[in-house]
Amino acid sequence: MKLREKLQACLDEAVRNGEAAGYNLLILRNGQELCYVESGLADVAGERKISRDSIFRLYSQTKPVTAAAAMILAERGMIDLMDGVDRYLPGFRDPKVVSPDGKVSPAMRAPWIMDLLGMTSGLCYPDADPAGQYAARVFEEDQRQIAAGGGMDTLTFCNLLGEQPLAFQPGTHWRYGTSADVLGAVIEAASGKKFSRFLQEELFEPLGMKDTAFRVPEEKRDRFVTCYRRTEKGLEEFHALHLAVGEYGREPAFESGGAGLVSTADDYSAFAQMLMNEGVYNGKRILSAESVRYMTKPQLGPVQRADMWDSLNGYSYGKLMRVCVEPGAAAHIGTLNEYGWDGWLGTYFANLPDQGITFLMNQNTTDTGTSGATRKCRNILAAEL
Repeated sequence: MKLREKLQACLDEAVRNGEAAGYNLLILRNGQELCYVESGLADVAGERKISRDSIFRLYSQTKPVTAAAAMILAERGMIDLMDGVDRYLPGFRDPKVVSPDGKVSPAMRAPWIMDLLGMTSGLCYPDADPAGQYAARVFEEDQRQIAAGGGMDTLTFCNLLGEQPLAFQPGTHWRYGTSADVLGAVIEAASGKKFSRFLQEELFEPLGMKDTAFRVPEEKRDRFVTCYRRTEKGLEEFHALHLAVGEYGREPAFESGGAGLVSTADDYSAFAQMLMNEGVYNGKRILSAESVRYMTKPQLGPVQRADMWDSLNGYSYGKLMRVCVEPGAAAHIGTLNEYGWDGWLGTYFANLPDQGITFLMNQNTTDTGTSGATRKCRNILAAEL
């Protein structure tokens, strides 16, 4: 059985099992298409099939794009990676830390931009512990304003996050959270441009990413994949806000650098190929080779790496991306130096530079991240290389 047939069978089975309504998968080798596969539906009620130009919500797969934008500013000397975030966002000027028992005390310093890139800032997502509860208040207020037809803008939202206590002293631990969102606000403040405009001018236009944005205009809605969640009765449509993201029909006030973008397989492949080519795409230099190498190398020390999730065994963390450092410890057939990230709804990308492989898999199903189907397809591919 050929590679494409094996991958097709894997995705078809996942659709039959109700793991997702539909998938598409694009694999490139040395910049050339090796395989494209699609299965299932973009919208079940309308019987609309997944297609190559289907538009998916990226959620956390937005983060590597934000990291690349920050590196553009670093290359131009417009930011220092040791700059305190308080230099750009006044909400961080009196940083505090909250202990697990709820005691609030002064932080030694504000998070650095470096901490935002490595998730060592102490910023966190809404969660059950005291730091997570403080963060939740910011998201709940923004969701209330969005429901009323408004919403905080990016700088307001992130300054308010800065006023909340951090989960730990910056730089001492790793915790997945709102670091990329705050980094988006830093990019906006440092560049003097709205975050979306900076991305459009510096990344999306040069890379030809015509369907990547923080909203889906009416003329593209027929390509926008419906989001689902798994229930005991099967897949059910999901339309709620998550992390103050979800109003894709209008320009969001808060442009989430950690979760807000939508994109297609071909659009994101352009970004991934730019990284694979050490900063160049179709003859255009977007980042220096040194910047890309820096982005895709592990950042964490042993103590910080010990904080990472069990599902990331075998990986360290680079600049808002996982980086494979122990392939034998990974939960799929991984390769040394591979890097990439995934999203809450199941979008996933990986670059395997030593093999020249770019792997992009998309679905939109809640609480997914790297799915079993994704790992199976990675293993099928590995066996063929």
